[in-house]
Amino acid sequence: MYLGVDIGTSGVKAVLVSETGAVVATAARELVLSHPAPLWSEQDPDAWVDAAIGAVDVLAQHHPREVTQVRGIGLSGQMHGATLLGADGRPLRPAILWNDGRSHAECIELERRCPSLHAIAGNLAMPGFTAPKLLWVARHEPHIFERVAKVLLPKAYVRYRLTGEMAEDMSDAAGTLWLDVGRRSWSAELLKATGLDLHHMPRLVEGSNASAMLASEFAQRWGMAKDVVVAGGAGDNAASAIGLGAIAPGDAFLSLGTSGVVFRVTDRFAPAPASAVHAFCHALPGLWHQMGVMLSAAASLAWLAGVMETSTAALLAPLGERVEGPSPVKFLPYLDGERTPHNNAAASGAFVGLRAATGRSQIVQAVLEGVAFAARDNLAALSAAGGAIAELDLVGGGSRSPLWAQICADVLGIAVHRVEEGEVGAALGAARLGRLAATGEDPAQVCTRPRRLASFVPRASAVSVYDEAYRRWRELYPALKESL
Repeated sequence: MYLGVDIGTSGVKAVLVSETGAVVATAARELVLSHPAPLWSEQDPDAWVDAAIGAVDVLAQHHPREVTQVRGIGLSGQMHGATLLGADGRPLRPAILWNDGRSHAECIELERRCPSLHAIAGNLAMPGFTAPKLLWVARHEPHIFERVAKVLLPKAYVRYRLTGEMAEDMSDAAGTLWLDVGRRSWSAELLKATGLDLHHMPRLVEGSNASAMLASEFAQRWGMAKDVVVAGGAGDNAASAIGLGAIAPGDAFLSLGTSGVVFRVTDRFAPAPASAVHAFCHALPGLWHQMGVMLSAAASLAWLAGVMETSTAALLAPLGERVEGPSPVKFLPYLDGERTPHNNAAASGAFVGLRAATGRSQIVQAVLEGVAFAARDNLAALSAAGGAIAELDLVGGGSRSPLWAQICADVLGIAVHRVEEGEVGAALGAARLGRLAATGEDPAQVCTRPRRLASFVPRASAVSVYDEAYRRWRELYPALKESL
């Protein structure tokens, strides 16, 4: 048995996976976000730990025999979050998250301090990344900055609490702007630009290699053996790729989670910062990936459900499984700013085209289409950076909706495939990395592709009208940029 734990933004998922690769059981615990000021997004690091322990407790309670057979554990997690630890190993403040936009000025300063940033890190300086957050802390909370002994990402902090070891995998480390992504090592030059050095960083490990052993107190708590291996693990999107079997150059998927991602595996470090495409290490040695990232995907629909005081299922039900054409309303899904292709943390969302006759279903459809249009922006950026993508697997909470999947196919103009276990892809990928660390097996034998549950192909009658709707939608951001 193998255990995968995914430390997300809205919750923690734990999944038990058998020797045959089947998902035996899952458990989840919710998390809450804090927004103490405009553009700020924070979480209590200890809440991640409590939620992770609680989710595994549930598995141990309901599946004790299987949990005692666990040989390897993998962790995946939300990327970029700055978890600042003092000399005692305790957090100095709440973690500043990936969707926090306060450090725009610090991004400009970081690029001024380090002109070689793009070449080394392979990415633009964006407020979501970790390094600008530390410059912000140094400027606005110097009493905190001077006490920082270690900077960990979310899953690395959970690992530390479960094992006593501070380590980070390459895929997650690539999202800090401190990693030499091509060389897969910390960059002293990039660290110096933020007033840090190598002593502030955890040691690096490949995602499929062992990083530590589970602490005895947790092995006893869950009835596990004393030699349970904890893998390096992966950032959430790289872990999802492992769960999807996306381990060969050219493999690609679309994630409709809290954020949205178009992801493609590459066999080399292939930066394309001019189009705000991310170039990161993959979770397996010798592989990298490119990503286009939108900050509010399924989060946009969840936001609308909250505003309308109902569930997302209730919003979607009246629309059925397909629509005949675009909504007359247009939606810009920039509720937390945007990365690819705009790199604008201050951008905000907007509805355009509202009239007295506009109904709820038209607004819901506009949200689904707005996210799909943003995904097309991302697809275009990746295609320009490394060639066309012919099809995409679809994962994340948004993959549950056949309607949204069909809209994505029609808007993107390529087939999208809903896959088995797509909603627990990151946790499944983490479990697979835990298995690789424990057994040393060939990744190709473990990281197999999941069964496709349904395929959605572009409808000829819809593609042309969505092409025109996308063209008009793309005109909105430049026209409204100063107002957003």
